Amino acid sequence: MNKETRLKIARILALIFVVGLTLFLYLNREKVRELEALGYPGIFLVSLLANATLILPLPGVLFTSAMGAVFNPFWVAVAAGTGAAIGEISGYLAGFSGQGIVERTQWSDRFENWMRKYGAITILVLSFVPNPIFDVAGITAGILKMPLWQFLLFSWIGKVLKMILFSYGGSFVLNLFPF
Repeated sequence: MNKETRLKIARILALIFVVGLTLFLYLNREKVRELEALGYPGIFLVSLLANATLILPLPGVLFTSAMGAVFNPFWVAVAAGTGAAIGEISGYLAGFSGQGIVERTQWSDRFENWMRKYGAITILVLSFVPNPIFDVAGITAGILKMPLWQFLLFSWIGKVLKMILFSYGGSFVLNLFPF
């Protein structure tokens, strides 16, 4: 099996996992409500762990959506966005360590040049948009030795804004169909 086929299979499996997890959470929505015992620190920790993985992130935004229906959506977004931004340090550190994690391609060279020119804005936009590319952005920021405070600040802003959408969206949808 070639590399491209394995990548397609991995993407399909990831999609099946996310859809399956969504169904699981919906079918077990009463148990999701039990997570409110964790409170905002629990939301922070779940988001941190979900974002600390490289390349295949765990779907922490689903948890954020569910918690937005249980707690104040704004504070859910702040807790989840903060945890997510700190969790992204794993990618930054992988790049900063100088390890060759990302294969050098023409695309990666273009992305690196883009990060050199528009680093902070790129981090902000990519942290806001749900995508698996953010790990590559974090690794590239580490490789380019972007100041950690700058990486964290723009990651945090983008992640909190994204989590606001998910927490208020979850609050709206889950309250539209009360348990």
